[in-house]
Amino acid sequence: MLRALAEAGVRPDLVLGTSVGAFNGSVVADDPTPAGVGRLVTLWEEISASDLFSGGLAHRLRNILAFRPAIHGAGELRTVLEHVHGADRRIEDLGVPFQCVAASIERSAEHWFTGGPLVPALMASASVPALFPPVEIDGEHFYDGGLVDSVPLGRAVSLGATVIYVLQVGRVEAPLRPPRRLHESALIAFEIARRHSFANALENLPDGVEIHILPSGNPVAFDDRRQLRWRDTSETPQLIEGAYRAARDYLEKKNG
Repeated sequence: MLRALAEAGVRPDLVLGTSVGAFNGSVVADDPTPAGVGRLVTLWEEISASDLFSGGLAHRLRNILAFRPAIHGAGELRTVLEHVHGADRRIEDLGVPFQCVAASIERSAEHWFTGGPLVPALMASASVPALFPPVEIDGEHFYDGGLVDSVPLGRAVSLGATVIYVLQVGRVEAPLRPPRRLHESALIAFEIARRHSFANALENLPDGVEIHILPSGNPVAFDDRRQLRWRDTSETPQLIEGAYRAARDYLEKKNG
């Protein structure tokens, strides 16, 4: 999607990110040119599960049996982020204004990082519960921003955005259905909670705001078992290419 936007000459004035979208957004905010997007694509095509997730099966089992709060540590993720941005980079150093969101445990609320150290903010925004431990920043603990604002449309509108491009991973494209099995009830409940703020913001979009929800090329059903294979990065190049083609076709049609 980012490559299609760059090729179409779309340059952001503001970048908002949630979870892994916070990382992608930070790279684009640092260099919104086609070359910058190309470096991000190369990174994702070359990255492996061991670069992001600590330990093998035995390590994960030990964490589970020891009743630790997560099956992976966050050291590898920090290393990747520091390799890309540097350990001391600050949010306000990026070339384009950038913000990312995380879920505060103590306040049960969304928290937007608008300045300060970049890497801890990105880690907080992408700290998926049970996969990674919560990230502590200034005495407060944070989990993945997708818990509170998976698609921050409302935030963009509140900051004055008038043309908004939503880059999503396919979950919002696949409609929900009534559960057929017990475990699906929990999945659907989570999806409703995850999607409702975006749906509400979409329904109440102010006049004069133009929104483009770019197609992912890979709609993901709420019960898609591929979501359980978080260590499998073998399909990443195909997913990137599919999203690029779908977004390119959408933009070409929009621009006539």
